[in-house]
Amino acid sequence: MTLILLLALRSAWRNARAPLLAAFMTLLAWATPASAQYAGLRTLVVPGAEPVTVALFYPTPAVARTQPMGPWRPVVTPGAPVATTPLKGLILISHGTGGHELGHHNLATRLAADGYLVAALRHPGDNWEDRSMITSGRYFSERPRQASRVLDALLASPEWGPRIPAGRIGAVGHSAGGYTVLALAGAQAEPARAAQHCRSVSDDPGFCSLGKLPSRAQSVQAAPAAAASAQVPAAAQDGPLVSVADPRIRAVVAMAPMAVVFTPGSLKAISVPVRLMVAERDAVLTGKYHGGYVAANLPAAQASTVPGAGHFAFMAQSVWPLASEAGDAAANPEGFDRVAYHATLENEVAEFLDRQLR
Repeated sequence: MTLILLLALRSAWRNARAPLLAAFMTLLAWATPASAQYAGLRTLVVPGAEPVTVALFYPTPAVARTQPMGPWRPVVTPGAPVATTPLKGLILISHGTGGHELGHHNLATRLAADGYLVAALRHPGDNWEDRSMITSGRYFSERPRQASRVLDALLASPEWGPRIPAGRIGAVGHSAGGYTVLALAGAQAEPARAAQHCRSVSDDPGFCSLGKLPSRAQSVQAAPAAAASAQVPAAAQDGPLVSVADPRIRAVVAMAPMAVVFTPGSLKAISVPVRLMVAERDAVLTGKYHGGYVAANLPAAQASTVPGAGHFAFMAQSVWPLASEAGDAAANPEGFDRVAYHATLENEVAEFLDRQLR
């Protein structure tokens, strides 16, 4: 009797095994694209009077490896084929003043592996080689417009345009890049506020020195930026109010943003979902004038403060010192582990974008 029962059970298992295995394989195939994708990397140059160099990160089935690229070590496969699965969307990344398109490579590779096309631009006139735009008189309008031009080029691209799902475009920015993405979301800059701010306070020296603006302690009649603006054609100068919103941007992540130049009313009027991250120990942009100012005037923003973090906590960790006018971008406050924090940062940014760009 026992033998008969065992034979019957074995027969039943054989009959059931095929559909169970098929169901398991179907589930595995459904789950595989997100978990088995890696990040490919290409370079795009958007032509124009001031060409914009863009690092394009995208999902690929090709296994990625750590690639030494100057001070950076992105985990990518240069020139790899694009995954055949549909893109989740397009994410623009805007670096801080004097930055580089690879400065947020870890965040870019995470989003690419998750299924996004990520376009990290090198801002002409405000990058590690050239900061001439600072005194051009068109800084506040031109930075966001550069990002919009990259978006124009990708949507018009025969390769990428048809792949980008409508309505699923976001932007991530750090420091001056945080300014950039908030401006794209609809915040309006009043350039005169920068000089007024630096003449009236003494506890925001990082912002004032980076912007080449006279501080309260300096007896200067006019800001260098204002003087320089007279050297460029009026059509190229920022007006009294800079409005450069791009309605194609549907979600924004602003990390330690430069924000004192925004009008309170325009911040309150932003309807795009915003994720705001502020560094507790930011020695470059004093929080109450920048990230804290955004949080106070944009209560709908999902805001948080990163304990122990310095201004550069949101950048990828460089393998050697990165001297800049704002200090060493590779340095961290004592006790803060940037590499460990980035696991949290990547998860928070990816989850926010996934939720907002469905």
